[in-house]
Amino acid sequence: MTTVGLLYPGHAAEDDFPRTEILLDTDIRLPLFSTETGEGAYRADALREQGAAARIAEGVEELRLAGAEALVWASSGGSFGLGWDGAHEQIAALARTAGLPASSTSFGFVHAVREVGAARVAVAAPYPEDVTGLFAQFLEAGGVEVVAAASGGAATAAEAATWGPDEVKRLVREADDPDAEVVLVPDTALHTTAYIPELEELIGKPVLTANQVTVWEGLRLTDRRTWAPTLGTLFATREPVLRQLEPKGIEVRE
Repeated sequence: MTTVGLLYPGHAAEDDFPRTEILLDTDIRLPLFSTETGEGAYRADALREQGAAARIAEGVEELRLAGAEALVWASSGGSFGLGWDGAHEQIAALARTAGLPASSTSFGFVHAVREVGAARVAVAAPYPEDVTGLFAQFLEAGGVEVVAAASGGAATAAEAATWGPDEVKRLVREADDPDAEVVLVPDTALHTTAYIPELEELIGKPVLTANQVTVWEGLRLTDRRTWAPTLGTLFATREPVLRQLEPKGIEVRE
């Protein structure tokens, strides 16, 4: 059995993770602890507050007792909102506190883009434009070129959690660009696990979504690979492409 502990901000689309366990159809387990979110707004200051070390650390002991072999801070905005260096410090602190390999959804996106052999991306984000811009800056700092972006204008995670497949598909189609090799859909508040292949078929290229990437990143930390094409191209890559970037100061295993 492989157990990846997830620290998830509040309550929005956490039911995507039990669904992921079912789709993986293996001995992989994804115990989850919901952290306090504070205001929960899509603003830079609120995202920094959401990602405060003390908030994230609340669930560490519970996940350790659940047998977690690695931890992932399952938040996009609560990690990239701190900037590249701040996100490094955030996860390094989490790894030290837990005594386990650790990462976050935002670093997972950087790693996953490389895993599928891409370098140029489009971003389909539910956020306001300024927050989408923060995510683009984070990706650029990680060596990922952002060639296009679309913003959905949601103000909070609670609002994004109400979006269904039609809203997400519309945003992905809007964001897609001929120069983009893959489209990224950040925000773990979006329910996407059930229809990732539909998104990929819609635009004819890989689509990486936040909850999908979060699970993949945790499995990467445990050196576990699994074949699950129902979760999209990222889980249908038999041989690993990634043998590159590791966040400086983060306790991870390659």
